[in-house]
Amino acid sequence: MSTSTRGGSLAPGGVVGDGRYRLLAQFGIDERAGAHLWRARDGQLRRDVALTMLVGDPADAEAARLGRRTLERAAHAAKFNHAGVARVLDVLSLGNGISSSEGLLGIVVAEWTKGTDLIDLVAEKPVDPGTAARMVQALAEAVEQAHQSGLVLGLDHPQRLRLTPDGRLRLAFPGPLPDATLRDDVKALGAILYLLLTGRWALQGGPPALPAAPRSPAGRLVPPRSLEPRVPQELSALAVRTIEDGGQGGIRTSAAILRVLDQAAEAAERTQYISKEPPPVDPDGTVWTTKRPVKDAARRRKLALGVTVLVIAAVGILAWLGMMAISFFQNDSETSGPEVNLADPPASEQQQQPPPANSAPPPATGTGDPVAPAEITVYNPEGEGDSVADADKAIDGDPATVWSTDDYRQQFPTFKSGVGLVATFDQPIDLAKVEITADSPGTKVEIRSADSANPDLDTTNVLGSGELKDVKTEVSLRQPTSTEYVIVWITYLSGEEPEFTSEFGELTFLPAG
Repeated sequence: MSTSTRGGSLAPGGVVGDGRYRLLAQFGIDERAGAHLWRARDGQLRRDVALTMLVGDPADAEAARLGRRTLERAAHAAKFNHAGVARVLDVLSLGNGISSSEGLLGIVVAEWTKGTDLIDLVAEKPVDPGTAARMVQALAEAVEQAHQSGLVLGLDHPQRLRLTPDGRLRLAFPGPLPDATLRDDVKALGAILYLLLTGRWALQGGPPALPAAPRSPAGRLVPPRSLEPRVPQELSALAVRTIEDGGQGGIRTSAAILRVLDQAAEAAERTQYISKEPPPVDPDGTVWTTKRPVKDAARRRKLALGVTVLVIAAVGILAWLGMMAISFFQNDSETSGPEVNLADPPASEQQQQPPPANSAPPPATGTGDPVAPAEITVYNPEGEGDSVADADKAIDGDPATVWSTDDYRQQFPTFKSGVGLVATFDQPIDLAKVEITADSPGTKVEIRSADSANPDLDTTNVLGSGELKDVKTEVSLRQPTSTEYVIVWITYLSGEEPEFTSEFGELTFLPAG
């Protein structure tokens, strides 16, 4: 018999719990445990309550064992007091408030939570990112306090939650699954954030009313920002890194989630405050009806790099012209007088001329001519990537055009292990050095080899590392390595709090000579 047909009284107007609780309305079913979630009326105390009813066959020994485990956990949770969790009022079991004829294994009775169903909340459109951060923040505080007490809350099903009139998420139907762990609570926080940002559920066992979160062909969760561009990078990465189990940089504690949510909520509040300011007025009385031109730090860096290249080129050209003029007058027989062999410079010195300023620099000692990749793409194993459309600018031969990371409010690896570019060559090269032209002092990079253009970070090999200090930085490998795929991986960003960003103007790959 299915869980939906066991217990003939599970319909509005029916009574359970030896006739004490009259059912009013059903608010969902957690099929994983046969838990039916109802609002009911306590006939003795004349108040509404939330019932988590475990539907099952009492004659099934395994089902009865799992039901008892859930009831035990709910009884322990009755000692927990937090605004983010409905207070457990009673726990009923067979022979203790439930008769065998009711088709139930147990009931968890909790105080009723007024407010809005979570599915109804996201039915029309996703929640504003700043609001979503604050909502999950309050729930994460409850999880953190419960985990410090050794309790698992079991909030990994959206129909167990409700939004209170004061805007707080609350676990309205307590009763964790028999095998639920602390990690499941943390993953649930990420899934709830994902749901609020996208309207999709990212864990197994969700209600049919909610569409499942999409995944890439490799099985990775598609970041919320790819579905909703208005979602900040921090929140998008937080949701994915909390839900996903594998890879580096996963978030596994509610305390870590709270740190990121605190900063995200503050940033959202600042953004909302700024958006409410009146149009800016210049001292000359000009009113900008759109927005006043702002000082773009990235644009200033690009302009400074371009000007530097032009100045170096101009100085080189002038030096070359000067040497040519000197050479011309020295070789003029009418003005230089008779040749005197003792005064002439060596023949090798006469033949040496400075190269044109726009010529490519000679390869580094021990290296061959630079090898250009067939393709370069953004490498970000935790999501879509930064400035995907600009990746080619890192190998276009023009240092003034750059590929840049997103602007981050937190330094790597607080919520993201890193980001970079992966270069693909037509055939393996014996790589010895990578020359990086960039105006991003303090950026730390690793040169990694890979077996494909989109590998897991754990499967790549670190060949060398370095820190960008000058406009041009050479990162030498520990030893030349034959590889077809080279990743230039950023592990530490340039900038200062609260704005971190790095860029590459040009990447030059030098094989062993």
